[in-house]
Amino acid sequence: MIYEFLYPLRHASPWLSWLNVLRYVPFRLIMSTITAMLLAFALAPWFIRELQRKQIGQVVRDVNPETHKVKAGTPTMGGALILLCLLVPTILWSDLTNPFVLATTAVTAGYGLIGYLDDYLKLSRKSHDGLAGRYKMLGQFLIAGAAISYTFLSTKSLPPDWLEIRTRLSIPFVAFSKHPIDLPLWLYVAFAIFVVVAWSNAVNLTDGLDGLAIGPVLINATTYMVWAYLAGAMFFRISIARYLDIPPIQSAGELAVYCGAMVGAGTGFLWYNTYPAQVFMGDVGSLALGGGLGMLSVFTKNELLSVLLGGVFVMETVSVITQVASFKLTGKRIFLMAPIHHHFEKKGWPEPRVIVRFWIVSILLALVALSSLKLR
Repeated sequence: MIYEFLYPLRHASPWLSWLNVLRYVPFRLIMSTITAMLLAFALAPWFIRELQRKQIGQVVRDVNPETHKVKAGTPTMGGALILLCLLVPTILWSDLTNPFVLATTAVTAGYGLIGYLDDYLKLSRKSHDGLAGRYKMLGQFLIAGAAISYTFLSTKSLPPDWLEIRTRLSIPFVAFSKHPIDLPLWLYVAFAIFVVVAWSNAVNLTDGLDGLAIGPVLINATTYMVWAYLAGAMFFRISIARYLDIPPIQSAGELAVYCGAMVGAGTGFLWYNTYPAQVFMGDVGSLALGGGLGMLSVFTKNELLSVLLGGVFVMETVSVITQVASFKLTGKRIFLMAPIHHHFEKKGWPEPRVIVRFWIVSILLALVALSSLKLR
């Protein structure tokens, strides 16, 4: 909104020539990050007090480790604060005519609404049973399907560089211009929708300890910020993406502003979510942030490399799938408890140790993923 209203005024007067700085994505992503962080720091104390006053507290399952019993009643649905601090700076500082920004923010908001309904039902019933899984998945597929269809099937409002490569998959550590995977349009659209839904639920499964999910989300968002900016950046009229041989999508650079807002909002939330947490994210936050990360992986054409980048989320999801499959097929469990972070708790690891070590793994995976920019 600031970009839309103020940038055109740069030529109105010599005194307003400084508004030309708004054309630069790095400036706007920095301002987006700062705005989101300041909003979180300013609103979080009041927000937490309101949650406490309305007795919106966490419901702990009986099967959870004993150390989790003290978490009962801790304010939850803090993801609503993350959403506010993410969406407002994105609207303020990004180019709202950009189709990638519109689709990504729409999925983030839509998934946040699904998470809100899930959290609300859990709290009203005072149980861990919220929105039925089939309805939750249906809503996720419908929202992702609408956003993906808009950005893949529309040919009039989308940039030509995107239309040329929209159905091509980047192979990690392989030059994009030489060996991409080109899928039929219908198959890629179905695949992209699956990616968004999968990442949303993967982040949701990871959100089980204080700060465990938001840490890797911040690391992933920072990495996507780099990828998005490089995809659209020009240096002396030379495309950096073409130099690095990564997917050249000039319009994707605007997503860096959204990533900056996610980093700022997540950092502000982590201040209050770090162990011992004063507020929990809830599904309203985890589903929305996961959906946003999924959209970023699709629009930066890093769908396959994101499996490496989001390795912590993948590990958590695979642990649940294998645990359920093993128990149904053999009657035996592979892990002491799933998701895997609870397995390590059952083995006697203190909660902070699990959290920090998962963060370290996430940082390492992000560095390896970023190394793909030159290892091609």
